[in-house]
Amino acid sequence: MTDRSFLQELRLPILAAPMFLVSNPDLVVAQCNAGIIGSFPALNARPQTLLDTWLTEIETRLAASSGTHTFGVNLIVHPTNVRLDADLETIVAHRVPIVITSLHAPDRVVERVHAYGGLVFHDVTTLHHARKAAAAGVDGLILVCAGAGGHGGVLNPFALAAEVRRFFSGILILAGAITDGAAVLATQALGCELAYMGTRFIASEEAGASDGHKAMIVAAGSRDIVYTPFFSGVPANYLKESIRAIGLDPDTLPTEGAKADFSKGQTRPKAWSDVWGAGQGVGNIDTVASIAQIVERLAREYDEARQRVQIAA
Repeated sequence: MTDRSFLQELRLPILAAPMFLVSNPDLVVAQCNAGIIGSFPALNARPQTLLDTWLTEIETRLAASSGTHTFGVNLIVHPTNVRLDADLETIVAHRVPIVITSLHAPDRVVERVHAYGGLVFHDVTTLHHARKAAAAGVDGLILVCAGAGGHGGVLNPFALAAEVRRFFSGILILAGAITDGAAVLATQALGCELAYMGTRFIASEEAGASDGHKAMIVAAGSRDIVYTPFFSGVPANYLKESIRAIGLDPDTLPTEGAKADFSKGQTRPKAWSDVWGAGQGVGNIDTVASIAQIVERLAREYDEARQRVQIAA
């Protein structure tokens, strides 16, 4: 049985998504201090030896704080990740509480993390991959549904959460356009333990995103998001204005099919650095604020939503 005691430490049932080039120690510590779970991708610490430094810094700062001490690190477990072995060794040495795995079966990671009592959450976009990850013994499944920033899926959360819960009794984390407290409460109503929020924290003072990315998040609405495999070969949600900024028309990009062909001398735009990711929930984000202020607002929205439900009942 997966130990769920860490959930009782949280002010709100939120796991902050690890965002490439955006999440950093300042963001993670601020999120944990505010009473939610912070996380970051191991690949953000470059060179690889910096990962040990980042983990030491996060652990030291959280030890002196009154927030949750539970945080996570994302590992890309695909064979093309040349850092996988070194990153896993560093994570095990630090006994990171939560390891978030992506893009490949997490079997080997599960064994190593469970050996020291850590938890493994695997992100999935389909029922097929959810079954495979469950069979590997993960503690939690991150259901990346339609509207999620970055490499989001296409399934409706009502459909995916219900089907996965039929065969998986572990922790469910729901992702997809969750940017306010009411959506966090709805996540729990669907039977999930945690909401997975990324885009909401890009427009924060602590995030490592550029000022331009933050401003574009604040200015955008759902109509300003495009879902395309054009830049990475895997369908993902991007801000249309960031695509226009590199000289391309976001309205004429393919929505499915082959990756873009840049073989004729053009410079290939880099997803996440040249083209910025965001989820469909951007319309709820209207200012750049500190993580403490953002979580305070989320808590107020969450309480207001609970009151509405009680009144309706």
